Amino acid sequence: MTFRLPNKKLTYPCNAIVQQSVKPRRLAVSGRCRKLRLSEENRQRMASSGEEVSNKQLIFRDYVTGFPQESDMYVTTGTVKLKPLTGFGVSKVLDSRNPEFKEGDLVWGITGWEEYSLITNPQVLFKILHTDVPLSYYTGILGMPGLTAYAGFYEVSSPKKGENVFISAASGAVGQLVGQFAKPMGCYVVGSAGSKDKVDLLKNKLGFDEAFNYKEEHDLDAALKRCFPEGIDIYFENVGGKMLDAVLLNMRPHGRIAVCGMISQYNLDQPEGVHNLMSIIYKRVRLEGFGAPDYFPQHPKFLDIVLPYIREGKIKYIEDIVEGLEKGPGAFIGLFKGQNVGKQVVVVARE
Repeated sequence: MTFRLPNKKLTYPCNAIVQQSVKPRRLAVSGRCRKLRLSEENRQRMASSGEEVSNKQLIFRDYVTGFPQESDMYVTTGTVKLKPLTGFGVSKVLDSRNPEFKEGDLVWGITGWEEYSLITNPQVLFKILHTDVPLSYYTGILGMPGLTAYAGFYEVSSPKKGENVFISAASGAVGQLVGQFAKPMGCYVVGSAGSKDKVDLLKNKLGFDEAFNYKEEHDLDAALKRCFPEGIDIYFENVGGKMLDAVLLNMRPHGRIAVCGMISQYNLDQPEGVHNLMSIIYKRVRLEGFGAPDYFPQHPKFLDIVLPYIREGKIKYIEDIVEGLEKGPGAFIGLFKGQNVGKQVVVVARE
């Protein structure tokens, strides 16, 4: 994986200026909601000349190859000259010329890892209409991760009552939800995670029937056979590599694999091969990749299902929250090391 830090002034038309409220992906940023008023003259001047404003941003120093380190990033406060990292966040609109958004609106969507963002593509923002739940949830359970879990399980996996479900990286922002979606359908649910604490969390708090620490399993095939003596109907794939290879040997006929991610492969110079693909043919297994943006139009339907679960306490959601944009690099790097438990959130400032 290679990251590049562009070095150019922002000169985009001023459709909407938002201040970060919470920012994820895997970070989340929360921003103070202090007033920032721009006259029409100032807006026009910013749009035409790219006038600089003071801002705090998290940026990469230069090219980064392989796993990034905390020292590869830094937080700077100054005029907006450098383009920050981007990801999903929650923000408050401070000024807008777009008729769909007005001052004070709360939104979630793609923004910069910074205190203020200039948004020129309103299609990447969604209004927040339900504020009786924590705003940080819109970086997780009610945002992209939640929609990913919903789409991957209900739409891609086509679950049936009582099926056997396996979820890798099960304590993460997506995996923890997939398991909780499966349990009300009477499914037998097993998750894998990378520490004893995460395994205990899955079994004792999130309602998984079983869980195991993949780091302690010398034979993943044997571990899966122990947990699924009759095989796996649905595999929610977050890891790839050796785990996927072992799962293929344990799928039941007409099983489904929803491929959400392959975090074990992202930064390898030479990705690992998969050797048991013939199982897909022998067992008529359907393997399908998907992306959350494909299901953005279904977000209202998703909220109708998930919000009542949250309000009634039928779904538990785990967040790993740190305070301050300065903590962003450490939180980001921690994701690659499995240090976070649940959705990683970085609070920039509280209202």
